[in-house]
Amino acid sequence: MDLLSLILAYESGELDQDQTVGLFQGLINSGLVWGLQGHYGRMARTLIDAGCCYPVAETPYLEI
Repeated sequence: MDLLSLILAYESGELDQDQTVGLFQGLINSGLVWGLQGHYGRMARTLIDAGCCYPVAETPYLEI
């Protein structure tokens, strides 16, 4: 699924918890999350604080 489709699915409540975390980790990694509406940044911060997502510098895996 492309990014726009994932965001629309998220906003429609169609993503499960793992898909939501994956979406937000991708948005954090790309930096896009901080340019979207405020909810996304707040949700990203909540997921980071909960240990579900990681700031880019702390991502425990290497993306290829």
